[in-house]
Amino acid sequence: MQYALITGASKGIGKEMAEELAARKVNLLLIARSEALLQEIAGDLQNRYGIKAACLAIDLAVEGAPARILEWTRENGYTVNILINNAGYGLSGSFERYSASEHSAMMRVNMHVPVELCALFLPQLKQQTKAYILNIASSAAYQAVPGLTVYAASKAFVLSFSRGLGYELRKTGISVTAISPGGTDTDFASRAQVGVKAIKAGEKLNMTASEVAKIAVDAMYAGKTESITGFVNKLGAFFVWLLPKKLVEHTAAGIYEMH
Repeated sequence: MQYALITGASKGIGKEMAEELAARKVNLLLIARSEALLQEIAGDLQNRYGIKAACLAIDLAVEGAPARILEWTRENGYTVNILINNAGYGLSGSFERYSASEHSAMMRVNMHVPVELCALFLPQLKQQTKAYILNIASSAAYQAVPGLTVYAASKAFVLSFSRGLGYELRKTGISVTAISPGGTDTDFASRAQVGVKAIKAGEKLNMTASEVAKIAVDAMYAGKTESITGFVNKLGAFFVWLLPKKLVEHTAAGIYEMH
C-alpha cells in the first residue's frame, strides 16, 4: 500500500493538500508538531474518504527528525510514493532582530529538512513505478526581500534545489515539482511577525490555502518542474526578472517597513 507523506500537515496549505489527496483516494502520512491536530485530521479524512491515514508528531527543527520519520515508516511498513516537503516558516524584520540560533532553526526547517528527506526517501521512491516529490517554495524565492532576508534566501534554495534534483531524476520514474505560492490565507504572517503594511498589501491578493493546494497537487501530477500560484504572482516574478534588482529590493523593503 502506497502513501503520500506530507510535512507541515496540521494546518494551512499542508492540511489542504492532505484533503485534496484524500479526495483522490490517496493514503496519507501526516507530519507536524501537534499530535492532537494530526489525529483529528487523520480521523476526519479516513471517515470521509475511506483512505488510510497515519500521523507522527515531531519537531522538524530538532536534529535527526528526518531520520526518525524514515524509521517510523519502516517500523510500520509504510511505502512512500509521494513526498511533500511543505513544512516551513519565516522570520520578519531586520536580520539582526533575531539570534543566530533562531535563523539556524528556520534554515533547518526550510532547507535542511527537505534535502535530508529527499536523500533518505529517494531509494524507496526509485523502487516505485511512478513517484513524486513536491517542494513548497515561495514567490519570495525569485528576489531578495529586505525584511524577509533569510526566509527569501531559504526559499530560493528550495527552488534551485528542486530544479537541479528534477533534472538529475528526469530519466527515472520520479518527478520533482516546486510550487511558489504568493500571499495565502494561513497563519504565516502572524508567526513571521510581518508588519501591518505588508499584511494589508497581501490581503488584496491572497489566495486561499485550498486554492493553492489544488494548484500544487495538479502541478505535481502533471510533472511540472515549477509553478507560481496566481496570475498576479506570475506577473510579479516576471517584473522581478525584468526590473533592476535595486528597484525591486527598494519596493520590497517598503512593504516590509525596512526603510
